[in-house]
Amino acid sequence: MTTTAVPERGRMGELALYFLRLGFLGFGGPVALVGQMERELVNDKKWLTKEQMRESIAICQSLPGPLAIQVGVYIAWLRCGFWGAWVGGWCFILPNFVIVASLGALYVYLGDLQPVTAIFYGVSPAVIALILHSCYRLAKLGMEDWLQWVIAAVCFLVTIILQAEVALLFIGAGIVGILYYGRLFKRTPAVLPMVVAVAPAAPMAPVATGSTLGKLMLFFLKAGSLTFGSGLVIVPFLEQGLVQQYGWLDERQFLIAVAIGMISPGPVVITATFVGYLVAGFWGSLVSTIGIFLPSFMLVLIVAPILARHRGNANVQGFVKGAYAAAIGTILGACVLLGKIAIGDWLTVLIGVVSLAVLFRWKVSNPMLIAATAVVGLIAYPLLQPAWVMVK
Repeated sequence: MTTTAVPERGRMGELALYFLRLGFLGFGGPVALVGQMERELVNDKKWLTKEQMRESIAICQSLPGPLAIQVGVYIAWLRCGFWGAWVGGWCFILPNFVIVASLGALYVYLGDLQPVTAIFYGVSPAVIALILHSCYRLAKLGMEDWLQWVIAAVCFLVTIILQAEVALLFIGAGIVGILYYGRLFKRTPAVLPMVVAVAPAAPMAPVATGSTLGKLMLFFLKAGSLTFGSGLVIVPFLEQGLVQQYGWLDERQFLIAVAIGMISPGPVVITATFVGYLVAGFWGSLVSTIGIFLPSFMLVLIVAPILARHRGNANVQGFVKGAYAAAIGTILGACVLLGKIAIGDWLTVLIGVVSLAVLFRWKVSNPMLIAATAVVGLIAYPLLQPAWVMVK
């Protein structure tokens, strides 16, 4: 169903205040955020109908980018038009930016202290568990047949062995999806999968230069266009670029950046803000944040209205299914690569296994799990320090 009715235009100030509040209190990941928007904006505020909300989610699921942010931008567009989309979207992002940039500043100036190292000694294996658990949820909700598992397995192996460009994996997987699920073989159109998303060496003081800021902007613009299926898809891409290609972070700093993204409000891709601060200070965090989120605004405002008319096309859905499977494979591959860094002794193995068991057994929030493992790190690291070799 395509939205044809134009909803009543709301006041811009009301829209801004709502999304500022949501961005500040939006813990729990995209599933929780989208559910909260549906409950508050459909049932309480009556800003849009249930049908419009369902269509908003379905359309944004078909686009690369963080789901919750894109749904928020789309709703703001429905409510207050073009400028409403920009105001609502950036108000949604602003609290996350302030929180994560502040954490970046604290890490830069306190990161050489043993307590900080000890905290992330305990947190790093928990981040691997969080990624694995999120990947399980993604697979359970969106992997539907043998071909998707074959695509995921191929992407898993390529990510580990060749560390290939993630964009090529996604494009190739999407083409395979079009050939198999699309109209070429006259198959029944596939159901659009639910895309949900449900982690050192002492850092040096960052210096912002025009060249570095430009590279950060271009890198994160590209990254923001490739988070297809889940914000976690960005993890292998970022690891390849930030650690291997540019050398801006070492592998343990990268794990810390992912951890910050997972425990802060908003989507995992807010990791870009933390990375930007480590690389080039405040201006680095600002351009990285703009770069990672700008593609979402452009896709929602330009592509979403077109997709609203054509999202039932079997070829479009086939591309989404193929790219979704690639997301599963690359996330699992990233877990293997990052796990080699995060897990280095018996205690980190134990923390990872127990964290994964807790996530499967109980509904524990990411911040609570990270806080618990941070305490374990603070207690245990001073006792085990000689046994744990830091990656320089």
